[in-house]
Amino acid sequence: MNIWKNPLAISFSDSINKFKQGIQTPRDLLERYIDNFLTHEKLLKAFVSFDLEAARKAADESTKRYKNGQQISIVDGLPIGVKDIMNTKGLPTQMGSPAFSGWESNFDCAAVYSLRQAGAIIFGKTVTTEFAVGYSGPTTNPFDSTRTPGGSSSGSAAAVGAGIISIGLGTQTQGSTLRPASYCGVVGFKPTLGALNMAGIHPLSATNDHLGLIGASLEDTWRVASQISLGIGSPGYGFLDGAGHELPIKIKPKKLIRLYTRGWSEIDSNTINEFEKLISALADKGVEIISKSEDQRVSDFEDTVENDIDTALDIVAYEMQWPFKAYIEKFGTVIGERIHSLMKRADQITPNQYLELLKKRQNIRKKCRNLLIDTSADSYITLSASGPAPIGLKYSGSRSFIVLGSWLGFPAFSLPMLSVNQLPLGIQLLGLDGKDGQLCSLANWFVQEFE
Repeated sequence: MNIWKNPLAISFSDSINKFKQGIQTPRDLLERYIDNFLTHEKLLKAFVSFDLEAARKAADESTKRYKNGQQISIVDGLPIGVKDIMNTKGLPTQMGSPAFSGWESNFDCAAVYSLRQAGAIIFGKTVTTEFAVGYSGPTTNPFDSTRTPGGSSSGSAAAVGAGIISIGLGTQTQGSTLRPASYCGVVGFKPTLGALNMAGIHPLSATNDHLGLIGASLEDTWRVASQISLGIGSPGYGFLDGAGHELPIKIKPKKLIRLYTRGWSEIDSNTINEFEKLISALADKGVEIISKSEDQRVSDFEDTVENDIDTALDIVAYEMQWPFKAYIEKFGTVIGERIHSLMKRADQITPNQYLELLKKRQNIRKKCRNLLIDTSADSYITLSASGPAPIGLKYSGSRSFIVLGSWLGFPAFSLPMLSVNQLPLGIQLLGLDGKDGQLCSLANWFVQEFE
């Protein structure tokens, strides 16, 4: 089994003790990221805007705080990239669309506000597909520039994968955090729906949109998710389960449910072989793996998912009608074809059909939840993508393995563990809604056990 080791990514968490001891400063670390930016960005094209001098000023302020023993949070001095559908003070928010070229909100979205107040450094705005759903941007994969970095959080994933930032903020409505994390060899985290504050982020689908994190390490990822949650909360939800100053302790899974789903029909033999090696390694470590082959309940759930998974996009399309129909009326063909087609799809859905879609999803959520409980399993395990990143930049890859978690709103991690044809591929852990901390404990076990 080939365990993926990213040779470029740089974890912020590895430097914190050095800051406290005076061996290294946040400014020193930032300059290391900037060096990588200057080396890779011309080919990578991960950023749509940036302000290196503002970042240096923020790093210097953080350096002073560490020298005085007055660091203000667990993210003080941490450089982040912000997906360009998130409002930011001092940098434009252009949505990956010519319709918003040069547009500035002049204030931070809730997540960026929480991080900036806590001493995090805003490195720049990262490339997104148009409104996180339309045509792809110019960003390339850090390990093969002929391949996609995934979408829609393409710039965030590529920048973390290339060691330019330690964390990229992303979003996921269907597959836009976990898939690019998988392709770029870094950690992806999509929390329970609503667990992290989405205020100030351009909407797609209210019941599918998630704020996601893409990080150089699991610790970096959880650190930032925790700060966003504890710093500002999420109205009507509260706080991320398990959020805190420390990574949740590792917990070995006793039993995992292996999901195949439609994605299994899309993968090649090399990908199958690597995943099978992982499953065998888990069994050798005493982890029980059950699947549709051993348990009829799992088989029945897989059948239910296959029958209804396509309705996930119907919900997205219906909920996109505002503001996208207004955008099309104002901007016409400046808005990309993908969005036009989704609005035509929405036109075919009646209000009663939409309500039925929501009811059906709620029933499948219950089945997904009960299956874990009834089998006494710790989480689901599957792939994060249908193999390594495909060649070409227009197509950002299949969502088949990851749309389930977005559709149901359950938390999921993509862990950069597999290597196929010398390219990274993530494994996905999918857990119970509202139990993000427990899922992170399992992820922590995977990271430490297979390092």
